[in-house]
Amino acid sequence: MNFSPTHKLDVYYSRKKEKLLVGTLLLQSRKILFEYSPDFLETGLELSPFKLPLKRGVHACNEPLFDGLFGLFNDSLPDGWGRLLIDRKLASMGINPMQLSPLDRLSFVGEGGMGALTYEPEKNTPLKSLHQKLDDLAKEAEHYQKNEDEKYLDDLLSANGSSAGARPKALLSIDKKDWVIKFRSTIDPIDIGPIEWAYHQMAQKAGLSLPEAKLFPSKLCGGFFGTVRFDKKKGGRIHMHTLSGLLHADHRFPSLDYSAVMNATSLLTKDKRESEKQFRAIAFNILSHNRDDHAKNFSFLMNDEGQWQVSPAYDLTFSSGPAGEHCTMIMGEGRSPNKTHLIKLANSHGIQAQKGKEIIEEVQEAIASWKTIAKNSHVSPSSSAMVQKALEAIHNESP
Repeated sequence: MNFSPTHKLDVYYSRKKEKLLVGTLLLQSRKILFEYSPDFLETGLELSPFKLPLKRGVHACNEPLFDGLFGLFNDSLPDGWGRLLIDRKLASMGINPMQLSPLDRLSFVGEGGMGALTYEPEKNTPLKSLHQKLDDLAKEAEHYQKNEDEKYLDDLLSANGSSAGARPKALLSIDKKDWVIKFRSTIDPIDIGPIEWAYHQMAQKAGLSLPEAKLFPSKLCGGFFGTVRFDKKKGGRIHMHTLSGLLHADHRFPSLDYSAVMNATSLLTKDKRESEKQFRAIAFNILSHNRDDHAKNFSFLMNDEGQWQVSPAYDLTFSSGPAGEHCTMIMGEGRSPNKTHLIKLANSHGIQAQKGKEIIEEVQEAIASWKTIAKNSHVSPSSSAMVQKALEAIHNESP
């Protein structure tokens, strides 16, 4: 296949039923430049206020983290599983993925990314339309992980879209709703779906803001966990920005403390209720042993008037993190954080002492119901016991 590199891309923002030209990306002398369009400057919409503020002139990102891209645009790119599939597909077409620039990758995303940003001109890869059962997709994902059989690439790539994350997943429309459905990776326990479903119910009981979710039935395992996409709404799309993209924080390595999460939340939303919402999610991560709490697992949503809010919580499950530690520290502690660190965090970020205490107690009460929720969710006895042991250790460390 003949491949022509992309040197220029127009970036669009979908608002209601109109498409606004945000600006233009240009690859020049191996440097990526961006300039907002005059019309978009007039909107006053700050899509990425910390690293790419709404200002006239040419902007250049001098940080190497995202290969020269601003985090605003890097959030549109798939990583992990999605990037692997795209690279394998391109290689099968005679295109060396190592030669692709970030603009090339964004051109493949086109209108298929998460959030409200789209890119033109769009390069299309010849993918089949998808009409498959979840079990069939899960089998293909498992087989591909073990054997890298190219005959499954089109199905998996078509299902994955431009989603992020390490685990195999599919973006599917079911019953007029857009779902993100996860499959088991080769290192996951066989009941990873029921475990995440149980964590979702536990988080719901703890009062977290969550997307609609369900456990899709399977004949291969205990089921596939799925959530309704919160970057979409009836008749349009919603601008979504990860904390990684907002702060240019590396999600592949521990790079943040929860103080930075709370600071960003306060500066962006300017709403005490949103800070309390974020603190509740943090408390759940700490007390439920969800240690894969990296910078891409926190996101913010912006409405068409430019107002920001904390996104629904996602990727909530039992996880051990790098070397057993949290990806995001809390008050400098990553290995054995507890209630004391949460109280210090709340006190440091303007959450009233009584309110912080109430949130922690509500989360603790929900987590105490793990055994019952796990049993009702058909989590295996061995997995349930493993999680319970970890939860008890955290509880016993708290004064």
